[in-house]
Amino acid sequence: MTPEPPGLSGVPGPPGERDAPGGRRRADGAAPSSPAPAAASPSVPPPRERGLSPLGWRLFAAFVLVALSSVAVLTAAALVGTGRGLSETRQADRQQAAERAAGAAAAAYARADGWSGADLGPARAVAEAAGARLVVRDEDGQVVAGSSGTGQGRPGAGPAGTGTPGTGTPGAGTPGQGAPGQGPPGQGPPGAGTTGTPGATGTPGATGTPGATGTPGAGGGGTGAGTGAGAGAPRASASVAVEGRTVGSATLVFAAESASAARRIAWGWIAAAAATALVVALAASWFVTRRLTGPVVRVARTARAIAAGERTARSRVDAPGELGELSRAFDAMADDVARAESSRRNLAADVAHELRTPLAALQAGLEELRDGLVEPDPRRLAGLHDQSLRLGRIVGDLAELSAAEAAALSLHPADTDLAGLVRAVLADREAELRSAGLRVRTDLGTRPVTVRADAGRLHQAFGNLLSNAARYCRPGDTVEVTVGTGGGRAVVEVSDTGPGIAAEDLPHVFDRFWRGKSGNGVSGSGIGLAVVRELVAAHGGTVRVASPPSGGTVFTVSLPLPGGRGG
Repeated sequence: MTPEPPGLSGVPGPPGERDAPGGRRRADGAAPSSPAPAAASPSVPPPRERGLSPLGWRLFAAFVLVALSSVAVLTAAALVGTGRGLSETRQADRQQAAERAAGAAAAAYARADGWSGADLGPARAVAEAAGARLVVRDEDGQVVAGSSGTGQGRPGAGPAGTGTPGTGTPGAGTPGQGAPGQGPPGQGPPGAGTTGTPGATGTPGATGTPGATGTPGAGGGGTGAGTGAGAGAPRASASVAVEGRTVGSATLVFAAESASAARRIAWGWIAAAAATALVVALAASWFVTRRLTGPVVRVARTARAIAAGERTARSRVDAPGELGELSRAFDAMADDVARAESSRRNLAADVAHELRTPLAALQAGLEELRDGLVEPDPRRLAGLHDQSLRLGRIVGDLAELSAAEAAALSLHPADTDLAGLVRAVLADREAELRSAGLRVRTDLGTRPVTVRADAGRLHQAFGNLLSNAARYCRPGDTVEVTVGTGGGRAVVEVSDTGPGIAAEDLPHVFDRFWRGKSGNGVSGSGIGLAVVRELVAAHGGTVRVASPPSGGTVFTVSLPLPGGRGG
């Protein structure tokens, strides 16, 4: 029994017994080349953390700061606005009361035809109903009348009241009427009688005491007839007009303002609303912080798990907007990484298999010659030579694929006429197509289609498409190549009337080493179309394949036009 070639023991058998990448059974064999990697089972996402991450705490602190600032500013604005609104409302009420008092004073002035004798009682009643003192001045600014106030302001500076001096009536004394003395007649010589003493003069009446001078009017805090008012007391004035002529003014002096019940109620509601808004803001900040940081934390945890070797870990975050897109993009990247790793493993197995067949044949043939079991005739040497050529083709194809995958790093783009390039490729492949018995038709247009590309790389891609048609089409089939533009892109189609590709094989056409059911007995390593895909992608283009049930295959290459031109 022929021993295994060094380093290839355990590698599956010849080409009739290997799978396509991904575990699909190859068209011409049965046994898989290597165990297909287990499908990535959906991982169960880790449980959510109850607390916040450091980023979460920083975001939460920022949200809380913004919430506190907003509530503080809005509360201050509400307090100031409410205070000013209440003050303006009260001042408007005061002004209306002053105008009513001025109207009553004007009516009294008109009835008395002047301020003397004017009955200002109605005006005082209006002032008292408004809780104020009334001060009426004439047109010269002299105080005509003032009413008692009950304010607690500081003593006013009103002028002193003027009392009327009392006038005493002088007493009128009654003169005394002394009776003349009546002495008895004298017995002697006649003499004169003694005159009686006159009556005492009456005492004059006492002079009346003058009236006391009037007491000066008290200010806003006292009770008196003065007109002074506290300096900080609010007041409202209105002109007293009679028949269109201003004859004075009426001023209502109110008690000094204190915190009103309305203001206390308004401020209480504002404080309650501010506290409620703050609580809601804190709750919303906590919720939003968790919603923002949760997906990021889970993606980071999943990334660490993948880096640790758990290739099936996925974040699977169901979040709206950009965070959900981040999670889905990360999971898609993880899937691509898993597929790339699986593809790498399959590639290693496929390369080992492709190399094993010619190496095993060479080894067996050489051992037979060495052991003298066969003669080194030309036919046997030619067979060994063919195996070495096959080995060289495989190595060359692998080198070509590697170069194609790295093409984006080594492109030398320049303005290239796509129609002219396709014409040159057809000229180079003419002998190959003719030997395969194929007819060629072209529609390259009348105008040049210019793209920014590496002409050598595109020449290689289009050449592979034509070689693929030459290998798989039957003699007498037709290959048609068209060049055009559409949607701002240059489009090249390579179609044929060959047997076509089965629907289940279409997704694998561009896989490495894949040749499908129709590849049995067809030369080639299954790398050519993979090279086409890599080269077109390196130019920012796409390549698609379609095969209708009626037969035939269409490869469509789309390349971007400079500046998005195209009809």
